[in-house]
Amino acid sequence: MSKPFLLGIDQGTSGSRALIIDHDGQIHGYAHVPLERLYPQPDRVEQDPIAVAEGVALAMTMALADAGAQPDGIAACGIACQRNSDFVWDARTGLPLANTITWQDLRTLPLLDEIETLPFSAEMRNRLGYPVAPYMSSLHLAWRMRHEEVVRAAAQAGTLRVGQSALWLIQRLGQANAYAMDRSLTQAMGLFDIRADAYWPEWLDWIGLSAEILPQPQSTIFDYGSICVNGANGSVASVPVLAMIGDQQAALFGQGCRQPGAMESTHGTASYVKMFAGAHQPSAETVDVLCAWDIGDGLTYCLEAQTTVTGAAIRWMRDELGLFATYDEIETLAESVPDSGTVMFVPAFTGLNVPYNDRHTRAALFGMTLGTRRGHIMRAFLNALGQQMRAIMDTMQASTGLSNDELLVGGGVSASDLACQIQADLTGLRVRRPVFRETTAYAAALLAGLGAGMWDSAESLPPIPGESDIFVPQLAPEQRMAQFERWQEAVALTRRWRI
Repeated sequence: MSKPFLLGIDQGTSGSRALIIDHDGQIHGYAHVPLERLYPQPDRVEQDPIAVAEGVALAMTMALADAGAQPDGIAACGIACQRNSDFVWDARTGLPLANTITWQDLRTLPLLDEIETLPFSAEMRNRLGYPVAPYMSSLHLAWRMRHEEVVRAAAQAGTLRVGQSALWLIQRLGQANAYAMDRSLTQAMGLFDIRADAYWPEWLDWIGLSAEILPQPQSTIFDYGSICVNGANGSVASVPVLAMIGDQQAALFGQGCRQPGAMESTHGTASYVKMFAGAHQPSAETVDVLCAWDIGDGLTYCLEAQTTVTGAAIRWMRDELGLFATYDEIETLAESVPDSGTVMFVPAFTGLNVPYNDRHTRAALFGMTLGTRRGHIMRAFLNALGQQMRAIMDTMQASTGLSNDELLVGGGVSASDLACQIQADLTGLRVRRPVFRETTAYAAALLAGLGAGMWDSAESLPPIPGESDIFVPQLAPEQRMAQFERWQEAVALTRRWRI
């Protein structure tokens, strides 16, 4: 094969990754380049769009060097990227008009009260697939139209271009064949009516944008253009970009969750729980409904929900409470006690998500005594994570009628065997933790390979490289239910204390 390799890019909030695989799914090269976040004011989190592109370019070059490969040996590239971090640039110059506003930014909070008064506010969750929240690109764009004159002027002139980083990377590092993004990213901006499969006119009018200046929705596998890849020795090649997808959908695809009911959880700043729903579009009344992917046989959907905090709460326990000094101590600390004793921890630092959807509740610790140790608090937190995941999964199963006996996990706290065992015990599911963790970039490469014809269908794709660790539930069903009911009591008590 003259071009034996595929390139997968995972452009994330904290850094960019590049992965090079072959037809058998074997890893030949990998690189990670950290990405700086900017904090110009309290509650504002930005990124330099030029630095984002430069980081991806460097990651690609480093991955090639790691593989001992040349740019002209890459058949195709796929890009997975962070969602709701919006990039704005001018079509005439190709230059950014402002910094990227990331999904962690909270400057749009004052807009939420205004949105609640709109005549169509009750329709928003059903149309967009999820409730309006500060992290959405649509609210970032509404803020820009009010506060960034250069963006407003470009919109009025029809030269404004908007997109997630996957589209920006093609624009900055290559050549776009179309002003388009896949539906997982188009919907993620919070402008797209998934019921009508089109941008929502009334919502766009309130924001101040026209559909004509927004990227067109496309399938996941599509000839999006090309990206320039530089080798360490100075060689250069233009590589076709044949796939694009949101990072969480990519994690679901990369873990092999492609049958309805299959579930995956990625632990990071928050813990995302996702269920693949297939071609049927579920109800969005209680849980987020997202476009998953379209790889040639029609659009599919997934359900998604997240705990409000996981990694953020762990950092708080480290930095503010001083419970431990390094993340390696988490498991040791939790294993220093047989259970959480009488302690219950409801880590609602920024509210409670599914199934409560209560952004006003705040965190609480219950049941502490003079005999409470650091290990009890850490153990109570890991229990709280497992119970939140169970509540989310129960909601998803009730919304779809789908179920599964296995949960795939990755990222962050999943490195702890104890955390995984607790999740198995409290959800009643077998927990599978693949040793290979770069599933997002891996999915991007697989999707590019499908686009290049390297495989005939998803059924012929290679599995995740390496082995998996399996954690089997050890808690009796009646004990599991009793602990869940106790957790629900703690949540109810916490919700009664309003801020």
